[in-house]
Amino acid sequence: MDLAFTPEEQAFREQIRTWVRDNLPADISHKVHNALRLSRDDMQRWAKILGKKGWLGYGWPKEFGGPGWNAVQKHLFEEECALAGAPRIVPFGPVMVAPVIMAFGNKAQQERFLPGIASGEVWWSQGYSEPGSGSDLASLKTRAERKGDKYIVNGQKTWTTLGQYGDWMFNLVRTSTEGKPQTGISFLLLDMKSKGVTVRPIKLLDGECEVNEVFFDNVEVPAENLIGEENKGWTYAKHLLSHERTNIADVNRAKRELERLKRIAKTEGVWDDVRFRDQIALLEVDIVALEMLVLRVLSAEKSGKNSLDIAGLLKIRGSEIQQRYSELMMLAAGPYSLPFIHEAMEAGWQGDFPGGVLANAPLASTYFNMRKTTIYGGSNEVQRNIVAQTVLG
Repeated sequence: MDLAFTPEEQAFREQIRTWVRDNLPADISHKVHNALRLSRDDMQRWAKILGKKGWLGYGWPKEFGGPGWNAVQKHLFEEECALAGAPRIVPFGPVMVAPVIMAFGNKAQQERFLPGIASGEVWWSQGYSEPGSGSDLASLKTRAERKGDKYIVNGQKTWTTLGQYGDWMFNLVRTSTEGKPQTGISFLLLDMKSKGVTVRPIKLLDGECEVNEVFFDNVEVPAENLIGEENKGWTYAKHLLSHERTNIADVNRAKRELERLKRIAKTEGVWDDVRFRDQIALLEVDIVALEMLVLRVLSAEKSGKNSLDIAGLLKIRGSEIQQRYSELMMLAAGPYSLPFIHEAMEAGWQGDFPGGVLANAPLASTYFNMRKTTIYGGSNEVQRNIVAQTVLG
């Protein structure tokens, strides 16, 4: 297996690197490199810059307005953006629902929804998890009843990431109770400004409202917003989840955070501890292995093969790596990882700490937040069962 990039690929990398350096706002990059809070405006501003260039949908084929890049080019784009300190593209629109609309939506739906996703103007949310339906998503109870030319939606979604910013939501809803649970689910696009939609932010221990509850009380949704066929939503959801789990792996952010971990270890004086440095080396080896696995998945997608099974492996390894680098950062800083005052952080001061790198870094908070990664997107225990059944046999 030849792991070297061709001269053409290296030239492409340089092109991306130069463009990102010239167009990524310095204040946003500073926030990303120092783990400061990103506002909706920060994320949307970068999305619109990418959208204007035609790169927000960087994984899209040319026929839908994307650049038509191959698997290696997409990987290089993600890597250069991450290393430069660009915010992670909010995936719900361009990475998750857009491929479903392309694959299963009709022409009218594609013409209506894809331009707003590509430009970064429309913020999408994901309506999957419910209070009693997380990894066992097929047990969902949010109901959509067909009445004439519309659906009436009632129920609740939870853990809706950044749902307080959402303009539209792609929703899994139950349209039938007959047969297996999976066979009665439909895929519906819902305007979050509709009457009867209530978004209730869930405040976490660090003071952030990263996730939300969303309630539907007799919400009217035009039947034309149904993607594909009624009761076939589970098929479309599986297609989407392969993209979500590849995205959750987030190998390029791991590479950037690995370098940050090394800086923190050197600043805090633990770099000379051979045992601690061994843990960093082990992490680096696993990140390289994950990168190779990501390239395999992207190559499978390029050749038209179903990558969902391997995507489960990506989710497992990627989430565990995120937990490990956040834990090592916190251990490197010791007691200086604990203080966490938003107002002080954003003013550039968080105490008289010896480590300049750490002045704005809520390392303990990040560690605790990252405990979620092995749960969301399908818990790792469930993913291991799926891999065992579908890959190992």
